[in-house]
Amino acid sequence: MITKLLIANRGEIACRVIKTAKKMGIATVAVYSNADREALHVRMADEAVHIGPSPAKDSYLQIDKIIAACRQTGAQAVHPGYGFLSENPKFAAALEAAGIIFVGPPVGAIEAMGDKIASKKLAAAAGVSTVPGHMGLIADAEEAVTISNSIGYPVMIKASAGGGGKGMRIAWNDAEAREGFARSKSEAASSFGDDRIFIEKFVTEPRHIEIQLIGDAHGNVLYLNERECSIQRRNQKVIEEAPSPFLDEATRKAMGEQSVALAKAVGYTSAGTVEFIVDKDRNFYFLEMNTRLQVEHPVTELITGLDLVELMLRVANSEKLPLTQDQVQRNGWAIESRLYAEDPYRNFLPSTGRLVRYRPPVESVHADRVVRNDTGVFEGGEISTFYDPMIAKLCTWAPTRLEAIDAMALALDTFEVEGVGNNLPFLSTVMDQERFREGRLTTGYIAEEFPEGFSGAELPRGRLFEVAAAAAMMRHLQEDRKGQVVHAAMGTATESYGEWVVVLAGEPVPTRLHRLDPGGTWELNLFDQTATATRFDWAPGQSIARVDWASGEVSVLKVTPTTSGFRIGYRGADLKVIVVRPHIAALLPLMPAKVPADMSRFLLCPMPGQVVRIDVVEGDIVEDGQTLAIVEAMKMENVLKAEKRARVSKVHAMPGAVLAVDQVILEFEAL
Repeated sequence: MITKLLIANRGEIACRVIKTAKKMGIATVAVYSNADREALHVRMADEAVHIGPSPAKDSYLQIDKIIAACRQTGAQAVHPGYGFLSENPKFAAALEAAGIIFVGPPVGAIEAMGDKIASKKLAAAAGVSTVPGHMGLIADAEEAVTISNSIGYPVMIKASAGGGGKGMRIAWNDAEAREGFARSKSEAASSFGDDRIFIEKFVTEPRHIEIQLIGDAHGNVLYLNERECSIQRRNQKVIEEAPSPFLDEATRKAMGEQSVALAKAVGYTSAGTVEFIVDKDRNFYFLEMNTRLQVEHPVTELITGLDLVELMLRVANSEKLPLTQDQVQRNGWAIESRLYAEDPYRNFLPSTGRLVRYRPPVESVHADRVVRNDTGVFEGGEISTFYDPMIAKLCTWAPTRLEAIDAMALALDTFEVEGVGNNLPFLSTVMDQERFREGRLTTGYIAEEFPEGFSGAELPRGRLFEVAAAAAMMRHLQEDRKGQVVHAAMGTATESYGEWVVVLAGEPVPTRLHRLDPGGTWELNLFDQTATATRFDWAPGQSIARVDWASGEVSVLKVTPTTSGFRIGYRGADLKVIVVRPHIAALLPLMPAKVPADMSRFLLCPMPGQVVRIDVVEGDIVEDGQTLAIVEAMKMENVLKAEKRARVSKVHAMPGAVLAVDQVILEFEAL
């Protein structure tokens, strides 16, 4: 029986495993690098062992250091989490040789499924539907072009040992095939120490749907329904849900049974996931098998009522699975939003820094709604450049899909993050999109819905009413507080009526409000509409304002005071709202507008990162779309290209330089 468990990982997944281990009465050991000395997983564990410098290759990827930590603490088993060593057969074999239990599948299964080329051949042999492609090794970019033409564009260029979207590119023509092969090969070597590449047909209008498996050492393998993971960016999942809004029972059963057949063919035990690409006609094709716990496993737990980490630990203890396939539930709907430290207004480039404010929504379990937040950070902690930029996984559950989406939208509204760029506004925007709410998803969703990138949500008139009304009430309360001393001295009441002008996106909106009682009931008239707020929960200085409307709707807004109003974040919009008396509003058009500085002649580093390559020298004439430099951040290579024809007048950074966001790389002069 396992009594002490070492978690060979960090961040939210380490915290997640620790929670279940503690629930089961198992002592926990954390490992940490220099950068993670004060990390949350270190604080949560019963013991912690330092394993080296901040770069993962010098700490979390060092097999001998993990084994030494086990020996030092007496840990009998290791849970690898996901990423790092979780799918490394050498790690599993080394643990086995050291007499330490690996909480995962057998070495042979990891080897069989960890190589994407070999796994596709095994899948085909097991009767699993596979995508057409070239599974052999590819020597160079020209061979990649030849193979791509034989398959037919578009094609997917993928790292054989890849995962998490790294080492993966879509090519639509010969030029993109050459560039994609080079970039995928480089990323694969950097991230996995294995630069083998394969190419397969890219299915158009695809949906990414995966089957969760759990197997024991007694020959039992179950499929625990499916997850839809179609909303992706750069092949990295962003929003997941369970079940899929697209599958019918026949397709679900066929995908599940094929997944089980594949698992049994390789003697699979523990938790694992078989990923499929599904076309518009529900034809499905095997992509890969992940021989580990997936990032998005919480949505499966929420609809099945199962704890996957607990099942993994029990299987590692040689126990039989406690249920049969017929007993697997599918109850309600669950949504997961991945909160990343990245700037959605800068094409989702990674962001680093200190979390000066981190206030997630309160986790709760009710009969009709669940809110869960898996995280590995805390307020005051730092998001470093060394690891994945994920901050948290926010999950909601409800009886129906739309109810789960509404619960997620409200939870995102209440989630406060400051200090680093983050994708909260983007996630909120998606929750309100009609296409998402209808379940019309593909892996191209983000590119199709945001072709020019993300610049904030455009709120419909009803949402603008909520923002303007809340801003007017907040401004009124501010004025009330200022006058309270005077009113108290004179024995008069504070104002219950008020006339204001709320300026939204340059449009002045005359607003009248009447505070009916101190408990928070207000009547408001603006946008030629009248509404009643039955509760208004805000006081000057608070960063969250909540309005309960007589209609039953609830608005939760993020609030930052400004000189003449507020900066308000709501449902993906970031709004500067001016609230003034009518006589002051009449003077606003006379105020001069501030003109931003012209930075068009500079190439700025779009994120904190290291310069991998500079492709130009001083005096070069560059053309629109030409590659200028490559910057690596969070283990992903970002290609920076020219936006127009110009001459390079000065090179400010060289390969190897570590740059801050907006630091100058190149300077141009017009032709």
